[in-house]
Amino acid sequence: MTASPHAAHLAQLNVATLRHPLDDPRVAPFVDMLDPVNAAADGAPGFVWRLVEEGGSDATALRPAGENVIVNLSLWESQDALWDFAYRSGHLEAMRRRREWFERHVEAHLVLWWVPAGHLPTVGEALERLAHLRAHGPSPRAFTFTSSYGATEAARHPAAASPTRPEADAPDARTTAAGDPPAV
Repeated sequence: MTASPHAAHLAQLNVATLRHPLDDPRVAPFVDMLDPVNAAADGAPGFVWRLVEEGGSDATALRPAGENVIVNLSLWESQDALWDFAYRSGHLEAMRRRREWFERHVEAHLVLWWVPAGHLPTVGEALERLAHLRAHGPSPRAFTFTSSYGATEAARHPAAASPTRPEADAPDARTTAAGDPPAV
């Protein structure tokens, strides 16, 4: 993780239920996109950090939300930085084709929340934020792009707080940070 002039970073968790196993030929185009898209994220303006499995180049082998559910957990300097990467980069092609590889969501699959700069959210923390969003709807604690809250606004709500102590994620995961070579 790189030093940041920002007091808070935007955390995002995205979960997706695979239609087929990752080694199935029907999912091969998605798998082929992983390294280039992750490299683009790592080099994108405003990128701070993303969860990566120990010894891997991504987090697709981590299955904390179910055997066929993959997770993407990352930090960004701002909502605009995340939006630009998600919708104005090569990542958009993966999003356009997502129905080929992932089940349609029947409930929230993306959650955003603010963390103090230097804090690396755990997968458990991220899943708790998603569960909170699903149970209570958008709030400063857990929100979406369409119902967002700024870092200052979220800071005024104690329930939105994250731990302030920087910590690593689960023992089976490592991280990559902006400025580091892509973990391939």
